[in-house]
Amino acid sequence: MKTIQYYFSPKSPWTYLGHERLLSMAKRHGANIEPKPTNLGKIFPLSGGLPLEKRAPQRQAYRIQELTRWSQYLKLPLNIHPKFFPVDDTHASLMIAATIQAGDIPQALSLSGRLLAAVWAENQDIADSGTLIQIANEVGLDGAALHAGRQAGAELYEQYTQQATELQVFGAPWYVYQGESFWGQDRLDFLDRALAG
Repeated sequence: MKTIQYYFSPKSPWTYLGHERLLSMAKRHGANIEPKPTNLGKIFPLSGGLPLEKRAPQRQAYRIQELTRWSQYLKLPLNIHPKFFPVDDTHASLMIAATIQAGDIPQALSLSGRLLAAVWAENQDIADSGTLIQIANEVGLDGAALHAGRQAGAELYEQYTQQATELQVFGAPWYVYQGESFWGQDRLDFLDRALAG
């Protein structure tokens, strides 16, 4: 069975832009996806990466250009300056990891997609407990129970972050297929060809 390792953050706009396309691609190729929410706050500094607010103005300006370009190209709604960003995605990531820990990968992927859309298309705060519970309920999970038990995913979340560090991941989304890494939703075409090959 083909397997794609999927390292991401539920607050990443680039992950948002690629998420549904990845799911469609995996389905088309009969591939499994292993979602791995990771702590970008730990990963960025290891590669010399900077949080958005500390990047040079020209880099920040070009990022806006690219987000606009991709959003229009993919016909995906995207708030360039979402109300709640930067946002602490720790609890959201733990809820995804807890869902994976419980063995429900499809639900974990659905939850991830909804969290991404909440930030980038709906101006919702994924650091807010009520918002997290509501979003989990929307995908058919028991939001209150999942939020209360989110620490069940803590070990897995740390494990994924450690795996990402060892793989020299430095951004999100990051896909790994048959040992080959693909960084960014703009590399999905290359992943598609690798899956076909």
